[in-house]
Amino acid sequence: MYAIALTENAELRTLEPWQDAEFLAHIDRARANTDPWIPWASRSTDLESAHATLQNFADKQAADAGRIYGIWRDGTLIGGVMFVHFDAGTGNCEIGVWAEPAGEGHGLISAAVRHLIAYAFEERGMHRVEWWNSAGNTRSRAVARRMGMHLDATLREQSLYQGVRHDMEVWSLLTHEWRGQAGRRVKGPATVPAEGL
Repeated sequence: MYAIALTENAELRTLEPWQDAEFLAHIDRARANTDPWIPWASRSTDLESAHATLQNFADKQAADAGRIYGIWRDGTLIGGVMFVHFDAGTGNCEIGVWAEPAGEGHGLISAAVRHLIAYAFEERGMHRVEWWNSAGNTRSRAVARRMGMHLDATLREQSLYQGVRHDMEVWSLLTHEWRGQAGRRVKGPATVPAEGL
């Protein structure tokens, strides 16, 4: 198994369909944090649907169109990051994140996002990384700001969740902006390449 060390006791690894039971248990712990913001999380309610979520990302990975990674701390899955969309042809991709309460406040999400951004720009030659969040999701917005992203637009009442419409913010980071942040980037411990990351 390939992993990227985020801290001494936390690592980033690919999430795969065979991990559906562990993923479901984690999503159940994370539900209050994820359901309002991440559509696949609210649909992952039993083993079959959790497996389908992970299989969807496995299919995207096989097509080089998206990927999902988990963050484990002390051996427990506590959050993750993903390429929601990945289009090498256009040079555009979108990164998303989630965490259960035990995964918050340790800098793990930010560290994992930095690895995905570096992979997108430095290894895959992407031009633009996007970040979408509900205007009400202040934690997600804070990550975008920490990454040096720019707020491009607010799409008014774009997202519907349980009968309520939410404004969506679209953030972006361009490859030359990332290169300009080289001194700001935080490098973690020595890393081992993670399957396609």
